[in-house]
Amino acid sequence: MTSPSLFDYRGFLKNLTRRPGVYQMIDASSKIIYVGKAKNLRNRVSSYFRASGLTAKTLAMVSKISNIEITVTNTEVEALLLEQTLIQAHKPNYNIYMRDDKSYPFIRLTEHSEYPRLMFFRGKRKRAGQFFGPYPSAPATRETLQLLQKVFKVRQCQESYFKNRSRPCLQYQINRCTAPCVGLISKDDYAKDVKRSVMFLNGKSDQLLEDLRVEMDSAALNQEFEKAAVFRDQIERVRLIQSDQIVTNKGDDADVMGLSIEGIYVCVQVIFIRGGRVVGSKSFFPVSKLGAEPAEIMAACIAQYYLTDENDKDNIPGEIISSIDLSAFGALKDALSSFADRRIKISTKVRGHRLKWVRLAVTNAEESLLNFIGGKNNSHKRFSDLQAVLGFSKFDRVECFDVSHTSGESAVASCVVFDKDGPIKNDYRRFNIEGVTGGDDYGAMSQALSRRFNRLKRGEGKEPDLLLVDGGKGQLTQARRILSELALDHIGLLGIAKGISRRAGQETLFIFEQKGFDEVVLPQDSGALHLLQNIRDEAHRFAIASHRYKRAKTRKVSPFEQIAGLGPKRRRALLKHFGGRQGVYAASQQELTKVEGISTRLAAVIYADLHLD
Repeated sequence: MTSPSLFDYRGFLKNLTRRPGVYQMIDASSKIIYVGKAKNLRNRVSSYFRASGLTAKTLAMVSKISNIEITVTNTEVEALLLEQTLIQAHKPNYNIYMRDDKSYPFIRLTEHSEYPRLMFFRGKRKRAGQFFGPYPSAPATRETLQLLQKVFKVRQCQESYFKNRSRPCLQYQINRCTAPCVGLISKDDYAKDVKRSVMFLNGKSDQLLEDLRVEMDSAALNQEFEKAAVFRDQIERVRLIQSDQIVTNKGDDADVMGLSIEGIYVCVQVIFIRGGRVVGSKSFFPVSKLGAEPAEIMAACIAQYYLTDENDKDNIPGEIISSIDLSAFGALKDALSSFADRRIKISTKVRGHRLKWVRLAVTNAEESLLNFIGGKNNSHKRFSDLQAVLGFSKFDRVECFDVSHTSGESAVASCVVFDKDGPIKNDYRRFNIEGVTGGDDYGAMSQALSRRFNRLKRGEGKEPDLLLVDGGKGQLTQARRILSELALDHIGLLGIAKGISRRAGQETLFIFEQKGFDEVVLPQDSGALHLLQNIRDEAHRFAIASHRYKRAKTRKVSPFEQIAGLGPKRRRALLKHFGGRQGVYAASQQELTKVEGISTRLAAVIYADLHLD
């Protein structure tokens, strides 16, 4: 093995401790490229510098090491916990990394003393109340809320809406709420509905059904037949929900993890079991640049999934079932138990209904991976097709810009980024356009491109191989001018405009050449055209979403708030004196001075600002 030129590993290993701890491998640019943990630091780190037995990928990583930093811990469990914290913070290039930074949704039960509310919740669970979940997706969460609304009718309206009702709303009319806002249900009966909702969310369906049967029989004995019918309907709905589950009422909470590997691609499928019911699943596609073994991949994924957020430790189930034998990773179970402050079990060899769960997880992982690879291969082929059309020798990254506004109002430019694997959403950018005449798309595009590529010249962000502009020769001319001014002429430039019919598939491409613009129309079945359409449509979607957000935010601001010198106290005095906004608009400049706190000068400013047209 050729020893790393930047790092004296022999001298480093000579004094390295044999205690447990974490090591961070650092390259010449002081960037952390790998984080690992070890029961014996000297033995583990020295294994990277042995004479033989290392893979080509590991050798490539080792050749980049210029320094190794060590953190000694008391136990291997502490090392594992620290390792996950560092991986999450630095995202080293060579670590197995589950790219899933989204916040999972929960159902929250508020802590209002009389009539608590059930609601959709996403974010840090620092607010008061009970939380149920996490759910694999927002649709799954909202579907559960809809079921609860139909069965137990616990309110889901906002607090401001609830407090200001004088008569029942539509939800009461369609039999999805008991109208606690106007006192049509007693506090005790409402509390029972809340209790049953909590039992359902906790997966205690058998106990819930038994309680409902007792209530139904009691109501029937007292000849309260309408009340008994309500309980009967609730029992039928809960049973119907149970029948939709793959396996029900067999076990407590568990997460089942299945693994599938195909070449360089990996998929980990998590199936969520709550109260013995399958409540959802999630696919992960971890990146393993060192070609790790299946057990190592699974252990790393479990550690990253559960050991990175203190707020989530209460949601770690009592059992994690893996399709891969993890007996060699005993510290993982101890770390999970230590992190959650309770015993967590990791099972690998299971039978009965739990074996069915494992097989289901593996099957889903295999199917998800096939779809993932198909999408990747398709994306790679489209990139190759476009590279051939453009004649580029290097082609890995595309940036596309678009502008959105409503009659010149709240103009926003979007920048989306794609590589061979698809969109890179972390690199998306939006630019609020300022100081440009409303409707001047050329000026808006020039401002966005200038801001983006001036940042690039300062060393911010990565350089694209191709700049794609949604527009024709006019927009492309603005882009060429900006690139020339910044000495970035080597970046490829391409415009995509709708054809005469303005139909998808009949777009015209404008490719910048030295002598001018070359117009190209690709066949409708061209993979290169499909890629450009996909990127253009994503830029358009992102621009519209950004514009709508900005427009909504702008329109929420009162015109009175934008008047210099008119603070909250004077605004209230104005509205109170004239009885509302219309009265202020109708007032003359002289009438404005009659309001307490409004001077002659300020009255002139107010009048001028409100009558600009």
